[in-house]
Amino acid sequence: MSPSGRSARDAGTASLSDIGPRLAVVSDSTKGTLLLVDGLSMAFRAFFGLPVENFATSTGVPTNAVYGFTTMLATLLKDNAPTHVAVAFDLPGGTFRTERLPSYKGTRDATPPEFEPQVPLIREMLDALGVVAVDRAGYEADDLLATYARRGREAGMEVLVVSGDRDTIQLVTETVTLLYPRKGVSDLVRFTPDAVEEKYGVRPQQYPDLAALVGETSDNLPGVPKVGPKTAAKWIAAYGGLEGILESADDVPGVAGANLREHVDQVRLNRELNHLLDDMDVEVPLEALEYRGADAAAIHQMCDSLQFRTLRDRLLPFVAGGAEAAPAPTTEEVVVTTDGAVAAIAALPGPVAVHVDGRAGADADAWAIGVAASSASAWGVDLSALDPAEERDLGAWLADASVPKVLHASKDAWHALQARGWDLEGVVGDTQIAAFLVNPDQRGFELEQIVQRHLGVTVDAGAAGDELDLGLGGGAGRTAGERAALVRALADVLDPMVEERGMGDLYRDLEVPLVAVLARMEHAGMAVDAATLAGLQDEARGRQDRAAEEAYAALDGDRVNLASPKQLQEVLFDRLGMPKTKKIKTGYSTDASSLAELNEKAPHPFLSALLAHRDAAKLAQIIETLAQAVRADGRIHTTFSQTVAATGRLSSKDPNLQNIPIRTPEGHRIREAFVVGAGFETLVTADYSQIEMRIMAHLSGDQGLIEAFAAGEDLHRFVGSRVFHVAPEDVSPEMRAQVKAMSYGLAYGLSSFGLARQLSLPVGAAQALMDDYFARFGAVRDYLRGVVERARDDGYTETIFGRRRYIPDLTSTNRQRREIAERMALNAPIQGSAADLIKRAMLGVERRLRDERLASRQVLQVHDELVVETAPGERDAVEAILRDEMHAAGDLSVPLEVNVGVGGDWRTAGH
Repeated sequence: MSPSGRSARDAGTASLSDIGPRLAVVSDSTKGTLLLVDGLSMAFRAFFGLPVENFATSTGVPTNAVYGFTTMLATLLKDNAPTHVAVAFDLPGGTFRTERLPSYKGTRDATPPEFEPQVPLIREMLDALGVVAVDRAGYEADDLLATYARRGREAGMEVLVVSGDRDTIQLVTETVTLLYPRKGVSDLVRFTPDAVEEKYGVRPQQYPDLAALVGETSDNLPGVPKVGPKTAAKWIAAYGGLEGILESADDVPGVAGANLREHVDQVRLNRELNHLLDDMDVEVPLEALEYRGADAAAIHQMCDSLQFRTLRDRLLPFVAGGAEAAPAPTTEEVVVTTDGAVAAIAALPGPVAVHVDGRAGADADAWAIGVAASSASAWGVDLSALDPAEERDLGAWLADASVPKVLHASKDAWHALQARGWDLEGVVGDTQIAAFLVNPDQRGFELEQIVQRHLGVTVDAGAAGDELDLGLGGGAGRTAGERAALVRALADVLDPMVEERGMGDLYRDLEVPLVAVLARMEHAGMAVDAATLAGLQDEARGRQDRAAEEAYAALDGDRVNLASPKQLQEVLFDRLGMPKTKKIKTGYSTDASSLAELNEKAPHPFLSALLAHRDAAKLAQIIETLAQAVRADGRIHTTFSQTVAATGRLSSKDPNLQNIPIRTPEGHRIREAFVVGAGFETLVTADYSQIEMRIMAHLSGDQGLIEAFAAGEDLHRFVGSRVFHVAPEDVSPEMRAQVKAMSYGLAYGLSSFGLARQLSLPVGAAQALMDDYFARFGAVRDYLRGVVERARDDGYTETIFGRRRYIPDLTSTNRQRREIAERMALNAPIQGSAADLIKRAMLGVERRLRDERLASRQVLQVHDELVVETAPGERDAVEAILRDEMHAAGDLSVPLEVNVGVGGDWRTAGH
């Protein structure tokens, strides 16, 4: 039925644990099983069964209905193994029933705005699952269900109809079963003819007569007053059906009988409208509903886009053939040799796949190694069983750069082997990075996830996220060998995919060589002054406490819980009567952005103190995280990742050093705690000046921007002078700030509304500012328009150095997803080119340091900044290397400007 106005009461409620039907109806029909689903009916129940605020992508797309509906459908497919499947949808607009009665369903509430965008997503998910979606203008989904149910029944099939609309009860026969949701989409009641009669007192074919008498509130069809289901069933039994009742209406006694006589026309109309058409001409024949399985690539794309992780595992078993690529051996089929493995490995020339079972981090260790030259056989070594000669031979082979090796997550393997005193050289491939380049927007790049995606093989992960479940001892070498064979199979699949996408050179010459650079940086870490950190933490906690006392004082000493959204709502909106923020399910938002905006509109001492308390608490948490990360050597060893940011930028975790505020006094003071370590002389930092704007100038070819950079002028002052039509020296700080915000914002798809909020301007003034900007820098406007259109045509964006980001949502019929994709397309070439540039510089700096046999070392990369810990007497050489290699990293149409600073701590060395 139409979705318009289904209420939470109609749909029922359920917790997340309820989602997934528990009802199995296994057919013994030799002609097959036909599964028919009322799409919008069940989607609405899924929507109201899962809280929408708990199901959304990081970009804000609601997904609760998609998740609940898909989970339900997956369970139905699994439990019933239907041979044919269809999901029927209502289309917008009227039907023959609304033509007959314009008020039909007219009392339903408006459809929730969070539901509408999910309907196209559900249909996309059905396409990925290989399930046919059917609809027809002017008719309801129930009519399609009735028509297909009849055709399936006449073909001798067992038919299962899944719907939350009671009109479908009339479809029930000995071979047609209705699965009706009692709660959410998880608790389904099985309606057979006997079950219908037991509940309603009539046979299924008589249910429309009962509904005509009782009425249907959700369809805005009033029934006979004082006539409920029991009375209606009694009349039907006595008079043989509705026609018999109406023919004998004068004989029906009592008030109910009088009411019946007054509402005969309404009853006849109800019966006319609740009759489902089972003889429609349909575009999709019954045989075309045969279920042939899901498409793996489409399943992965949908789950990546909607950020579903656990659901992906439930859907992949429905993939036709069970794999996305050519079948690979399961781990049980791999022949693993453990006896004499070290001698065999030491004699291998390569190329080979290597797998190291172990862990990285503070307690790095390795306990088994597998090596495979094919996907069907491998050698496995339990490191605990090696004698000294075998250790020497295996270590020499691992360190032999002339033997090409392919690994998965080779940086983790590097750390694990280092813990045993072994070097890892000759790495020419990393299937984790290859998988990232093929699809940087997917979720999860651990070995078991990539093997499942590309080989259709299930690998169990252990309890710890960074190690596999081994059965240590005699099985350790065998397990490592099996994994190595899978890495070999992965490389055979992924390498051609990387080449097909035009990123072979980027993979081999940039991303894979960078792994060793990052591994050495992580191993070195960065020295920390623990006393400085402790002092900063005490200060932050003190500020937090003082801000709390100020907040309490503003409430006459009432010590409310400043971390409780519920108590804050009561204080702000009830007690203080402040303007309402954005509406959420639990009231009104008290998140940071909402309160900051509220403070601008209605300043109040309590609100100011609350915001100060939050800032201090956040700062204290950052400092505490840093302090806890300091290892026994007095250094912080962050972990860099090449497979997190889809644009290619490096990320940092455990701890995240990109979290440290850049331009605030607090951030500067935290940087003072990062110091030069023992045995080294100083820190040297280098970064690119306005790198993203320089890339914008290069990509757009705008002569105005190129002229500004070529002349070495202050870019934002130069742009401001042209936008505001004043001399450069007359550009005020406010003008410069506005132009700077706009220039950078344009690269991220900033709208006039967004600019207005950022600069506290009216939307019209912000739009005028953008119009003036583009009037002077038209090539920027043309580039920004063109990059999205090119990406829409090509299916991907591309950086200066050939990194591609495929964005399928650019052609999505879902407006919200399409607009998000357009912003990605604007941002990816600029931010991705900046990421490639700093990575190229890192490789160049590392090569020079090693070629010139310097003891100085790169220790940190944050945003566009490199930090080098300089050995005594090498400062001048390091400065020269940084300038040379950062300038040489790219050949742009504008000069690259490199800022270099020197100091005993990170702040002092900054610039």
